[in-house]
Amino acid sequence: MEYLHSLLKFAINMSASDIHVKPGHHATIRISGELFPVQVDPPTTAQVEEIVRHMLPKHLESRLDREKEADFSYIDPALGRFRVNVFYQRGMPAFVMRFVKTNVPTFKDLNLPEQLGKIAGSERGIILVTGPTGSGKSSTLAAMVQHINETEKCHIITLEDPIEYMFDDKQSVIEQREVGLDTLSFERALVHVMRQDPDVIVIGEMRDSQSFMAALAAADTGHLVLATLHTTTAYSAIGRTLDFFPAHERDQIRRQLASTLQAVICQRLVPATSGSVVPAVEIMLNSGTVRKFIEENRLDKLFAAVETGTDEGMQTFNQALFKLVKAKLITEEEALLKATNPEALKMNFRGIFLDESRRILANS
Repeated sequence: MEYLHSLLKFAINMSASDIHVKPGHHATIRISGELFPVQVDPPTTAQVEEIVRHMLPKHLESRLDREKEADFSYIDPALGRFRVNVFYQRGMPAFVMRFVKTNVPTFKDLNLPEQLGKIAGSERGIILVTGPTGSGKSSTLAAMVQHINETEKCHIITLEDPIEYMFDDKQSVIEQREVGLDTLSFERALVHVMRQDPDVIVIGEMRDSQSFMAALAAADTGHLVLATLHTTTAYSAIGRTLDFFPAHERDQIRRQLASTLQAVICQRLVPATSGSVVPAVEIMLNSGTVRKFIEENRLDKLFAAVETGTDEGMQTFNQALFKLVKAKLITEEEALLKATNPEALKMNFRGIFLDESRRILANS
């Protein structure tokens, strides 16, 4: 497996986050959000098949043959741990690998707001970490779990597909369960997790109505649940979760969510002036105003509640980007590219701050 080892070593040395490999094409690596081809001979179909079979755990061989895709972890003893997704395209195998750093990151390592420590310290409820693919959700979730591990005496159970960061017990006791290796499915694991005396349940990814119902049930009984979800803003996470359910069930689910939600954290990675990337983090807390809007199905008002909730610890993407620019961590140009409302942010840079959200709330 000389090709694979050399490719992974090169990617790590170049500080790449992801590696893409398919037959007949140069391998491609992602560095600070951009893709770059690796100038070595492209692998053949036979080579890619050989690499896949070398990396693939025994218990996933039949799944790959049956379903044509699989997620798992791969460890190169000399380099470290990688998250792998194998899939087929045009009838040929291909794979994407992501380097998982050995040390569990801290909030400071990731340049995350201190507010996340307070959120992670919640006694019960649901905390959602959201964002698009590749936005660092897994790292942020890991930092939150590690914060709990170091500051609280809890029993933490994680359900992951696959396991990424490996935790050592600190103040807490942690069990990490990998789908396919330690349990047959998220659904089966979630059915039994309540019998395992957890204080904190970590769900690697919220995928369907079953997993969300299990999360609601756990939160309703006094547990803290952390999970990731694919959304582009914090306030759109409510609508996204409701989309898991048929229309006739959504009112009930929305009311349950209003009572159990603790916070939604959404992030976007922004190229930094240092040459790396930093997260811009939008934070929506379940304040009295937010809870009221969710209960009354006025989800279109949630943005205004977040924008005006800075005293409670909330912030929009525009507000987060503005802070990063003022701290000279990112440029105005990069901030405008990542902004939810670039025109409003451009006005902010000129010292103009409109009070539209307060007017909306006053009329609500």
